[in-house]
Amino acid sequence: MTPVSAVPAADSAAAYAHFSASLSFETDCADVHAALASDDPRSVDFVLLDVRGPAHFSRGHLPDAVNLPHGKIVASKLAEYPPDTLFVTYCAGSHCNGATRAAIRLAQLGRPVKVMIGGITGWLDEGFQLAIADEG
Repeated sequence: MTPVSAVPAADSAAAYAHFSASLSFETDCADVHAALASDDPRSVDFVLLDVRGPAHFSRGHLPDAVNLPHGKIVASKLAEYPPDTLFVTYCAGSHCNGATRAAIRLAQLGRPVKVMIGGITGWLDEGFQLAIADEG
């Protein structure tokens, strides 16, 4: 028996429920990129939040991202967005928990939210380009 099989896999029904539910909480770089690259303006039905600090944001971020560091997410900063606005948070990458912290805060404020898994690192690994702060 290997360390992989030492703990039995969940039964198929439990695995299905678990993995299906995970998509309610997260999205990935490829799906975000596809939405941003679409010619259909309705394809971007979310607000992309870069929750890193302004210095990191200015060195490169996802196109159309809004910079709102996770520690500064408060109701007044979200007032311009309708209550049903879906927010997608990201940070530096899998080694960073800022996107999760931001998602928790947004959920506490009653806002729909998903985390973009992989963050900047995942975005670059997929071969996608970053924008620079003054490029928007």
